[in-house]
Amino acid sequence: MSSAAQYVPLPQGAGYAVVVGLGFLFSAGMVATTYCLKRYNKEIMTAEEFSTAGRSVKPFLLSAAVVSSWTWAATLLTSTTQVYNNGVSGGMFYACGATVQIILFSCLAIKGKERAPCAHTYLEIVKARYGKWTHSVMSFWGFATNVLVTAMLLTGGSAVVNDLTGMNVVAGCLLLPLGVVIYTMFGGLKATFLTDYAHTVAVLVILLVFAFNTFAVSDKLGSPGIVWEKITELAFTKPREGNQDGSYLTIHSRSGGIFFVINLVGNFGTVFLDNGYFNKAFASDPAATMPGYVMGGLAWFAIPMFCSTTLGLTALALEDTPYWPSYPNKMTSAEVTAGLVLPNAATALLGKSGAVMSLILTFLAVTSSMSSELIAVSTIFTYDFYRGYIDPNASGKKLMLVSHASLCVFAYVMAGFAIGLYYAGISMGYLYELMGIIIGGAVLPSTMTLFSKRQNWAAATFTPPIATALAIMAWLVTTKTKFGEINVDNTFEDDSMLTGNVVALCSPLIIIPILTLVFKPQNFDWNLLKLISRVDETEELLEAESPLQVDLEKLSDGGMHPVKSQITITAHEIALLKAEEFAEESQRLNKAFKKGACVCVFLALSLIILWPMPMYGSGYIFSRQFFTGWIVVLFIWTFITCFIVIIGPVWEGRYGIAYTFRGIYWDLTGQTWKLRQWQNDNPEQMHAVRSQVSAELAKINTIQGVNQDGGYITPHNIDEELDEKK
Repeated sequence: MSSAAQYVPLPQGAGYAVVVGLGFLFSAGMVATTYCLKRYNKEIMTAEEFSTAGRSVKPFLLSAAVVSSWTWAATLLTSTTQVYNNGVSGGMFYACGATVQIILFSCLAIKGKERAPCAHTYLEIVKARYGKWTHSVMSFWGFATNVLVTAMLLTGGSAVVNDLTGMNVVAGCLLLPLGVVIYTMFGGLKATFLTDYAHTVAVLVILLVFAFNTFAVSDKLGSPGIVWEKITELAFTKPREGNQDGSYLTIHSRSGGIFFVINLVGNFGTVFLDNGYFNKAFASDPAATMPGYVMGGLAWFAIPMFCSTTLGLTALALEDTPYWPSYPNKMTSAEVTAGLVLPNAATALLGKSGAVMSLILTFLAVTSSMSSELIAVSTIFTYDFYRGYIDPNASGKKLMLVSHASLCVFAYVMAGFAIGLYYAGISMGYLYELMGIIIGGAVLPSTMTLFSKRQNWAAATFTPPIATALAIMAWLVTTKTKFGEINVDNTFEDDSMLTGNVVALCSPLIIIPILTLVFKPQNFDWNLLKLISRVDETEELLEAESPLQVDLEKLSDGGMHPVKSQITITAHEIALLKAEEFAEESQRLNKAFKKGACVCVFLALSLIILWPMPMYGSGYIFSRQFFTGWIVVLFIWTFITCFIVIIGPVWEGRYGIAYTFRGIYWDLTGQTWKLRQWQNDNPEQMHAVRSQVSAELAKINTIQGVNQDGGYITPHNIDEELDEKK
């Protein structure tokens, strides 16, 4: 019997209370929030709103969403496991190796917004450029990314819930998605943004509680100096092979360095191929995209770094004391791989309250990331498969139905898949290191789709399968050669995983140029991507407005055009007034991209080379003073993260919050007529109008782009002229 089975700190009912009860609480809150946003801010849930949140999300809220989506169960569990295995290097290598991708992705995101302003998924861009065969290949790798990420969320989350409460793993896999499905169906991508914000606030508060107890107030540890003393002793009593002098307080760690490379390679795939990050990019205001992702990446860095350093070192310091949940038994290697270091350390530090907080922490990490994955997959099914191949002229209502259906189906197919992985003995840690081998080969061709006009269809189509085949072959050959037998344990060894991951990411550097030269370079016209169209929201807006008795009118030409809502008409007028300003803003955006790209490259190089490499090469072992300073810096960085993702979104959304609470006050005091009057007098403040303004401006931008004459045009009927250009 495992140690986890011998001691369960919480009753089984606590697991169900958190997984089901807290899930439904978030769902109820999101349904109520969705209603308020619709009533007071005119956030009408159309197909476009469901998948892109009106394309007007501001930088701080975007940062909070990025932080929450990138805070997987693996972020907390695997990073803590790395510190437990390798010492302080584990937290640093995890955080550095997974922050780089978010920062660099901001460059890809801004190019996607600039070159395909009306896209819903990056796969739509692939199809518009290369056609259906390349689109099919890239769709497979994109879908594989979402499957791997979701599987890690469910396997890691259910394992922790089982460890803390004894709740059945199968029940955990089935119940964890339930609340997420409900609130995502009601609120769409906006629900993901808002719940991401709430989740991030809770995660940061819990992490600070753990940190203050570990390094300030706990009678079990209570200061950086005491932690340093206990961890220093381990270099003599339990030295770590491959670390400088066996110490856990050094960045010089062979196993940590290998994990750094594996982490770096694998996470390029899970960011650059995950449509969830493109969803957020397409949902953002153009000027918010790059700062949102850069701030989000730097803010996220503190979470795995601080969490893993705090709880990983706590586990090392307390594992041999009576405070440890399973004392005198230690964790088995299977339990460590499953990510159970964090909950055991939290329980040792704070008893049952620590177990409760680690349970909530894991639940929040799983559900926030899962919401993003569900939206990502439903958007692919809706716009790439259904609208792309089955019904190109599908109405917004039909697309909403497809989105809801695909979201539910994917959630419970993945629950079944995670249950299968559990019975097969495949852990979250194994999947985390495997993902780079499976998906890394598609990263470069996918990226070059937006950055290189010369990459041809052959390079984009054949590179992913060739690179993946080479990576799997290298992985298995290394395993067989070095260990003599291919099994789950041997394929999980550092050298095997390292070889496969590096081959997956780097082989396209050779394959793409060869295929491009053999099949001749393409000379693609970027303006063609602007012909990717948004969904016509007229029918949905009419239905939403009619109960409010909004005036309707028909356009010219004897009523041959469909009826337009007042929202659409008002947005059209505002767009014509703002078109010239919008064109100038696009030019400024292009110039800002070059400066932003330099900042991103500098930050990426700092996190990959300038900071970790000298510390690794020097073999420096932290002194008491240096370790204390290290912890102080992590506290400061975490408080900066709190400012970015907690205070920032509230400040930039202060007007919308004020409008909402004022509307609620008017309703509660019987002054609803004031709400109607204010909405009619201030249409530019209504979310639905702003969303339609961006749609009209995108049409003007498309016409100008396809004309390629540099002229400024403001057609009376944008829709007709756009149809001509198509």
